[in-house]
Amino acid sequence: MDWKTLSDRVLDGGAITETEALAILESPDDELLDVLQGAYRIRRKHFGNTVSLHLLCNVKSGKCPEDCAFCSQSTSAINEVERYDFQTVESIVEGAQAAIDRQAKRYCVVSSTRAPSPGELETLCEAAIQIKQKHPDLEICSSLGLLTEEKAIRLKESGVDRFNHNLETSENYFPEVVTTHDFEERVNTAKIVKKVGLDLCCGGLFGMGESLQDRVDLAFALADLNVDSVPLNFLDPRPGTPFEGKPNPLSPNDCLRSLAMFRFVMPSIEIRIAGGRETTLRGLQPLALYPANSMFTAGYLTTDGQDYETDKRMIEDAGFVIQKA
Repeated sequence: MDWKTLSDRVLDGGAITETEALAILESPDDELLDVLQGAYRIRRKHFGNTVSLHLLCNVKSGKCPEDCAFCSQSTSAINEVERYDFQTVESIVEGAQAAIDRQAKRYCVVSSTRAPSPGELETLCEAAIQIKQKHPDLEICSSLGLLTEEKAIRLKESGVDRFNHNLETSENYFPEVVTTHDFEERVNTAKIVKKVGLDLCCGGLFGMGESLQDRVDLAFALADLNVDSVPLNFLDPRPGTPFEGKPNPLSPNDCLRSLAMFRFVMPSIEIRIAGGRETTLRGLQPLALYPANSMFTAGYLTTDGQDYETDKRMIEDAGFVIQKA
């Protein structure tokens, strides 16, 4: 396939088919740089050479009743993950300063839960009000599980800009990963987020045993939801989870092809390299910035990840600049 011609079509406002998306994932290694160049041309049109940074804050850890097979915070996981209840307003507000110190555009507040309790919701909303008073340019994203429309409206009224709720994988493969809720429940929360006017952050996780077609199906499902941001994670099997010891089927090149495919499918949408990038992309991490325009920095929810100074140097060495808040 002529990757330049395919990117020209996207740059002209056209779209690629599911067959073409699958062809990107199946392309040989000796065409990888051409695939990445095509993805970069699309990325450059919409985002230039900027990279937005995002900082995660785990406000409630290790107490989730859901059984997501990849997640070390599930109550079914047997591990040493720190477990604590929802943080206070003061600690959440203090955490926003760490985002400011790292030139982050967005402060991402995440809770391990099926859905937020009324008290947890009000704690986060009060924190959001105070953060906006102190740091009006810092965007706030919350990830609190399943939402009702009323709770989504309350978040928006408090100053929360965005809500994260990942689909994780295709509808077909979802039952292999989660059994305590279904794919449609996730889609319903995503639709509620869009309905009330919050930005929707919604992505997935590669390397769980899904097929290449499952990755394509996920990309098109996200496009159909009109998402605003797509965080893409790479499985780093966690101790005590059902995926512990699971062989990692992803090569660095597989990860890069997957990122490129999502850029072709969703040309103008923020694509973020997220958890597991350090262990799966390894020395090829800088190449991920050719299709992706965003990344988490200074760690994730239960893993440390790469530190901010190393990320900053990597971004600058690759010829990109950090987007200011």
